[in-house]
Amino acid sequence: LCFFFFCVCGQTLMGEENQTSVTEFILLGLSQDPHTQVLLFLLFLIIYLLTLLGNLLMVVLIHMDSRLHTPMYFFLRNLSFADLCFSTTTVPQVLVHFLVRRKTISFAGCSVQIIVLLLTGCTECALLAVMSYDRYVAVCKPLHYSTIMTHWACVRLAVGSWASGAFVSLVDTTFTLHLPYRGNNIINHFFCEPPALLKLASADTYSTEMAIFAMGVVILLAPVSLILVSYWNIICTVIQMHSGEGRLKVFSTCGSHLMVVGLFYGSAIFAYMRPNSKLMNEKDKMISVFYTVVTPMLNPIIYSLRNKDVKGALRRLGNHRMGPFSHQQAH
Repeated sequence: LCFFFFCVCGQTLMGEENQTSVTEFILLGLSQDPHTQVLLFLLFLIIYLLTLLGNLLMVVLIHMDSRLHTPMYFFLRNLSFADLCFSTTTVPQVLVHFLVRRKTISFAGCSVQIIVLLLTGCTECALLAVMSYDRYVAVCKPLHYSTIMTHWACVRLAVGSWASGAFVSLVDTTFTLHLPYRGNNIINHFFCEPPALLKLASADTYSTEMAIFAMGVVILLAPVSLILVSYWNIICTVIQMHSGEGRLKVFSTCGSHLMVVGLFYGSAIFAYMRPNSKLMNEKDKMISVFYTVVTPMLNPIIYSLRNKDVKGALRRLGNHRMGPFSHQQAH
């Protein structure tokens, strides 16, 4: 519903202002060399297939296995779904553009891409913060975990995450699409996002940049601060544990989580929380690759597939599938 609301909102703004003369954009992509594009196509295809497989597997496993019906995996299922949408918004188009000479995207297509990208990306930011809070309660307040992380509390936190993503997406999209775009339609990027689009605007972008910066504080700096505080408390609690094995396990998990958080938030903050420049360089595009392509692939691996509960669910699912076959062979 939010998705269609944003589309209607964007089209209404464009219709009322009647300022947009650009009907399509040309994306320069990551490389102009044909051989490099073929190699990048293969690399991005492998990454995208791994992203689909890992995140779909997590969604299916958590839905089917009742032992995974816990708050942590409830949030992981939301994160995996957001990652699926986030990656699918950009990577299929990038794969096509690696194989064609003219890399174009319509203004409407660019608008939809921005809307979905911001909605799912900002939701992921909020979900990562919620998941760190869940781990904080589990480690630091284990006796109160069941009373704090109730089913309805988890539902409210998940809905709040998606609502915050929708709000930030609405604000950033509205401010970006209301600007006039005339003449220059060449985007030195491999997909549409506000910082890249603002460089083509035919009007002053200061108010839009300030709005995007303010939303970045809300959805980037605030969640990452909560994550750091949560993990600091977790580390302080773990240090006091008597079990060396328990400390090693928690530190290993926290280290992996913080690595993905640092990769995702670091690259996103670099893209959205610095002064806008009229020139998009290769470093900016490489940074975007990390949070749009690489992180959605890493999340199911680091958050889930290294987990014993998930491995157990995979074995149970495999045994369930092989059960009838083995039974027939026995007869």
